[in-house]
Amino acid sequence: MIRFRLNSAALARIRFAYSPLAETAKSLYMVNSGSIHPQHYRWYERVRSGLGRVDRELLNAVVPPAGHIAEFLFVGATATTTTIEQQLQLVAHWPPEHFASELTQAHRGHGLPAAARRLIDLGADGPPRAASALEQYWRVAVAPYWPQLRAVLDADVAYRVGKLTRGGIAELMHDLHPSIELNEHAIRIASRTDGDVDGGGLTLVPCVFIWPHLWVEVGLAGDPSLTYGARGVGSLWQQDDSAAADEEDDPLGALLGRTRAEILVTLRLPRSTTDLARTTGLTPPTVSSHLAILRRGGLVTCWRSGRRVLYQRTALGSTVVAACGHDKAGHADGRTGPSALG
Repeated sequence: MIRFRLNSAALARIRFAYSPLAETAKSLYMVNSGSIHPQHYRWYERVRSGLGRVDRELLNAVVPPAGHIAEFLFVGATATTTTIEQQLQLVAHWPPEHFASELTQAHRGHGLPAAARRLIDLGADGPPRAASALEQYWRVAVAPYWPQLRAVLDADVAYRVGKLTRGGIAELMHDLHPSIELNEHAIRIASRTDGDVDGGGLTLVPCVFIWPHLWVEVGLAGDPSLTYGARGVGSLWQQDDSAAADEEDDPLGALLGRTRAEILVTLRLPRSTTDLARTTGLTPPTVSSHLAILRRGGLVTCWRSGRRVLYQRTALGSTVVAACGHDKAGHADGRTGPSALG
């Protein structure tokens, strides 16, 4: 059992952050283990051909196909604007003795492979080599899809913030993960590891590839964090139907016009004007004009997230899209199987 002690200072400093490095590590674990979760089959089909361009032997040493994932792969998520470059800098400068210890622990029970031994024997040059290999994998397998992943994370945070606003910390933690319990003075997490964690705050990190598991990081490089499965994973890789047929064969396009129909279908997950412009090939001012019409019709809502303004379909917008035969995947959040701490 791991226990996060709560006091007024810690509660005041609960925040959300995104971790490109956690997405990298957990997706790499699936690839290395050969156990691709059904939710991510389509993603794997898209990236598989590019995996020949990465150093698979070295990456197997950093993220073993069986066993554990090293602690240093879950550090450095401090805000929703955290970048992979910031996190890989932390990995590259990880103390060699801690790097060796965590890598050895990751392979515990399965034997330390030669590639991992060579990394450890490099001493201070080992962590930068690992960071370089992880960056290579990130560029091939995760970076091209980061806008889609981030949209899922944005939607999850909007949902969680709403629960926090309505019901406080208890409501926020209610469905974060089945292993989490909340009492008056602590967040308790069922785990094979025992320990109490004190910290100035707690960072909550939604993650696409970690579902259905949960990761507890006790604060090796900052505040402790909980990395949990984001909602909306179930429909992430579904193909949009928006580029479909002519208007006479597409009721939604006939109703709204093909461009606004495409935008509305795309807004199953939150998007900024820039995201939509990139997806549709339109200019940002053109996208803004269409969004204004959809908002006036009650089909789209928006809110500010940091420096970005995010747009998403309203319940009415989703009803219209579904009635016209789009979004066959619905709004599954990916929580269709048993959950376990991982």
